Amino acid sequence: MGKVLLISCICISCTFLALQDGTSVGNNSPKDISIPNIIKSFAQKETEFHTAYERYSYTREVKVAADCPNGVPGLYLLVVDVGLDRNGKRTEAVLQEKNLRLHCLGLTKEDIDHFRDLSLFVLTTEEIKNYRINFVGQEQEGGLSCYVFDVSPAIPIPEKKFFEGRIWVNSQDFAIVKTQGNTGMKLEKKQTEQENVFPVTTTWRKPIDGYWFPTLSRANEVLHFPKGGDLHLNEEIEFTSYKAKVQPK
Repeated sequence: MGKVLLISCICISCTFLALQDGTSVGNNSPKDISIPNIIKSFAQKETEFHTAYERYSYTREVKVAADCPNGVPGLYLLVVDVGLDRNGKRTEAVLQEKNLRLHCLGLTKEDIDHFRDLSLFVLTTEEIKNYRINFVGQEQEGGLSCYVFDVSPAIPIPEKKFFEGRIWVNSQDFAIVKTQGNTGMKLEKKQTEQENVFPVTTTWRKPIDGYWFPTLSRANEVLHFPKGGDLHLNEEIEFTSYKAKVQPK
């Protein structure tokens, strides 16, 4: 996400240390299960979720608000119907798109992709090998007893998106129920002079048809643009109307 006149690319701009909100996490290890087994279990659960997600259609509504330097608040709204074609391939149809005086923020295709990819981040069995997973402790989240882990890429692969942040894993079924962090990619040296800034985003999941689907993502942060000053940003993404699509015979 860049201010107007900035060239857009994706890069991590905020380390996870910057997103700590003072929440206390009890640094007590699980008694009846090992940390490696928890990681293995939630990765398997993520694999099952990712497989199920590929069969669902839903509506994604993105709202981005910012206090522009001229003192006039701006708002960008995007509503997309996400479905599947007869071959099971993802389709997206824009139902509504409005830019109401949000002229100080240059929204790009990469920004829209960022909204989608961060909220739908998954740590599958295949992906887990690319990350460092560190146990932080246990914490209550939304009435659930959760294991808390910090996640960071082991070795960033050029041009491959990765997640850096924190996850909350339900101790009952080992499903990830909340994520907080950012996504980005390691850029080639020739691209490093181009920069974009994204807020740290928190995503909550809820059980739908036995799977924990993302339903709400939020960010509220002052972004620091080295070449363009500071900008207060509010971002909200809602995922609604999940519906399993029956595959054609």
